[in-house]
Amino acid sequence: MRSLTRRLVAAAAATVTLVAAAPGAAQAHDAHGSKYVKVGYFTQWGIYGRGFPLAKVQNSGAAAKLTHLNYAFGPVTAAGVCDSADPWADWGTSFSDANSVDGVGDVAGQPLAGNLHQLAELKAKNPKLRVLISLGGWSGSAYFSDAALTDASRKKLVSSCVDLWLKGNLPGLPAGVAAGIFDGVDLDWEWPGSEGNAGNVIRPADKQNFTLLAAEFRAQLDKLGKSTREHYDLTAFLPAAPAKIDAGFEGRKIFNYLDFGTVQGYDFHGSWEPRANQQSSIFVPKGAPDNPDFSADNAINAWTKAGAPKSKLVLGLPYYSQGWTGITGGGNGRFATATGAAKGLYADGTEDYKTVKTLPGFKVYRDWAAGNSWLFDGTTFWTYDDPAQMLQKTLYIRAKGLGGAMMWSLDGDDDNASLTKAVSFGLS
Repeated sequence: MRSLTRRLVAAAAATVTLVAAAPGAAQAHDAHGSKYVKVGYFTQWGIYGRGFPLAKVQNSGAAAKLTHLNYAFGPVTAAGVCDSADPWADWGTSFSDANSVDGVGDVAGQPLAGNLHQLAELKAKNPKLRVLISLGGWSGSAYFSDAALTDASRKKLVSSCVDLWLKGNLPGLPAGVAAGIFDGVDLDWEWPGSEGNAGNVIRPADKQNFTLLAAEFRAQLDKLGKSTREHYDLTAFLPAAPAKIDAGFEGRKIFNYLDFGTVQGYDFHGSWEPRANQQSSIFVPKGAPDNPDFSADNAINAWTKAGAPKSKLVLGLPYYSQGWTGITGGGNGRFATATGAAKGLYADGTEDYKTVKTLPGFKVYRDWAAGNSWLFDGTTFWTYDDPAQMLQKTLYIRAKGLGGAMMWSLDGDDDNASLTKAVSFGLS
């Protein structure tokens, strides 16, 4: 690990200098010409308070830098089927000229509107972009365990997902109206066999049943693909914690069915803890107070130990910060005791990159050896993944032999898609 760390430090400094000297360079590369996947999550609800329609993904240049866009989320219901969490956002609401991907607003009576119509327009503008429906998520995983419990329940769930999202049979609309929009399914079951959101159904059998569910998805997606002459991707969002990996996943077996898995590379620490810390460091920083501790490298190593092939592991990168306040005593703030969560625009303790990058009075601190940066003004501390830090993480992805990068979520980036372009540059 020491050799890898030294290489990353030297390469990061050289690469950051290169990009700083030529800021347009990151825009000169086509992400689709690379062997690495670059997966960006688009949140269904981002069109509301955040004012983030898919038009911004197109107009910022982000869409051209991605290989995959995951549309989050489609819940699994208590009845054990796929459904829409918000039909109005998915296929009901209209977008104006200014907020439409192709610059032409929706009109009354068109067959399909909402985000799904915008996804179709985005794919028309970016023919190589693959769009996946992400199932579950933190608040949509309560009934995954029940739906995955038996062969019959798994077949029921998967067939409903294929019918709704892949075949595009939306309730109340013409049959097949949304066919061809989605190129696959992303399983965001958080978490099989271990605690997630309060109220989730959890059972020990989840570990084996996740594998069986993935196998059923693979079988039905392949069956559909024979009729459409398409390959449908199957991916999964995977935890960083070794205990959650052990409790919920048969590491080697699941990759018989997955095209790749995205590993959570963030939320290692946050304002639920009393101490300012890193949330997405590549390696555990020297002097870290927790042992064992979380890091991207520890998460990847836990998955490879479990039998996952490195080439199918995709490292998750955060487009947001974790923050603490009420820190005293001077210094750089890292590992200092805080009185609580820093004030955030949408939720205390978290803030988008596009916001924290412009906060006045903060100094940037970097630990290249650990792959970790932060902002501190003497009282308030924010974790900080900027384009320079993203570049170092892409160097790690290359050096480690991983399959690419995943970004949560696109609405946290700035108007120029600076983080997405940095990731694309680093993995081109």
